[in-house]
Amino acid sequence: MTKVKNDRRISLMDTTLRDGEQTQGVSFSANEKVNIARALLQSLKVDRIEVASACVSDGEQQAVAKICDWAAEEGLVDRIEILGFVDYKRSVDWIKKAGGSVINLLAKGSEKHCREQLGRDLAAHIDDISRTVEYARERQLRVNMYLEDWSSGYSDSRDYVYGLISGTQDLGISHYLLPDTLGLFSPREVFDSLKEMKEQFPKEEFDFHPHNDYGLATANVIAAIEAGIDNIHCTVNCLGERAGNASLAEVAVVTRDKLGIDLSIDETQITLVSRMVENFSGKWIAANTPVVGADVFTQTAGIHADGDMKGNLYVSRLTPERFDRKRSYALGKMSGKASLVNNLEELGISLSEEDQAKVLQRVVTLGDSKHVITVEDLPFIIADVMESKEYQYVDLIKCDINTGLDRGSSVSLTLNIDGEDFEDDGMGNGGFDAFMDAVTKILSKTGFVMPLLKDYEVHIPRGGKTDALTECIITWQSQEQEFKTRGVDSNQVMAAVKATTRMINMKMHAAP
Repeated sequence: MTKVKNDRRISLMDTTLRDGEQTQGVSFSANEKVNIARALLQSLKVDRIEVASACVSDGEQQAVAKICDWAAEEGLVDRIEILGFVDYKRSVDWIKKAGGSVINLLAKGSEKHCREQLGRDLAAHIDDISRTVEYARERQLRVNMYLEDWSSGYSDSRDYVYGLISGTQDLGISHYLLPDTLGLFSPREVFDSLKEMKEQFPKEEFDFHPHNDYGLATANVIAAIEAGIDNIHCTVNCLGERAGNASLAEVAVVTRDKLGIDLSIDETQITLVSRMVENFSGKWIAANTPVVGADVFTQTAGIHADGDMKGNLYVSRLTPERFDRKRSYALGKMSGKASLVNNLEELGISLSEEDQAKVLQRVVTLGDSKHVITVEDLPFIIADVMESKEYQYVDLIKCDINTGLDRGSSVSLTLNIDGEDFEDDGMGNGGFDAFMDAVTKILSKTGFVMPLLKDYEVHIPRGGKTDALTECIITWQSQEQEFKTRGVDSNQVMAAVKATTRMINMKMHAAP
């Protein structure tokens, strides 16, 4: 890795509202655009944002006008940029009407594009650019210029790329924006080409605009900065056409941690802005997405939780606190004692070593059938385990329940009672009613008398989801005595079945 001076200033230009909106199926409303713009500039503190393409629609112009009106009131309008085209007055007038002050002019960075799309040679294209730039400057717009498909153009004909810059150098262009439009370059290609561009034109200001088609966008940003580029383009949540652009979160964190360069970004706002863009775009990020994913600060393996408890052995600079988040320890079949202890501390619960072992065993067992147990599930599991007794007169061998729309439920049940299997079927208005029918038939053969069911409660954890653990508490009356049993399962009916099985064991144990 090339040594980078850490006193450099790296500027981020976010193009979520322009390039990000080219993601398949993404279209932000005017209010959504304004709110994202405000979050990017004021909360996240991005240096510049690109908010739209000129001449798209009247609705787009109105959205840009709302952003520019707000930005002008806040003294930020010079940080709002809009993509425009080499069309003389049309894009410039559109941007001016919307209140914009910066045009990012889209020129052809590839000789092939220039020839086959425009039907022009380099000299003619430069004439068209000059005409548009001069008019933009007359209208008091600052001008940056994209070299569209620069990476392909540079690979095919450096002379064309150099000629395009040389022919426009005297027009007063602020930044030349160099896109790897199809995400073709490797880090080495990015470094070599941008270093040569800097050497060829040392007085020009260059931006690098990466795409992620090969999954190399963040690595290519590192290469660009090492080559001397101080302006990087990115989007929130890697939005963008095809595989998207470079992720703002990844770029910000990697630049700081791997290159030692501080940015203007407020890292505590990264996750909040990511969630906002998720909601407005309808494009949900994967749970393991670096920095902003739901699971990236969750330790699953028990050995990792143990290492953290004993000395932060699995903690890096990428701490959740940087992003206003918390580390968590997943509960499931891979959990160890340390995973459980961390979650008990989170809940303010203290258990003996013996009870911890019992609860952990139940967590691991549940983890085999339910992918992850949440911290909210723990109180249910603890209560269930603490109620457990060592005796086991009745084991549930099979309980197949069938339920359909507009018809009753049926169950095929097998119980093992004192080492002998008993089978029967049951019918009822629901799954639990059918189970009670079948279990009553089986137990009547042994002389067992079912107590009266007095009350039936079902709970899920606060904020629980559809796959959350269910706690079922049933109140029974036997002669003059009332008592309760509890069952816990991710299936509501099976939680009730377990509560009933526990009642049967308790009654059999108490029988003379």
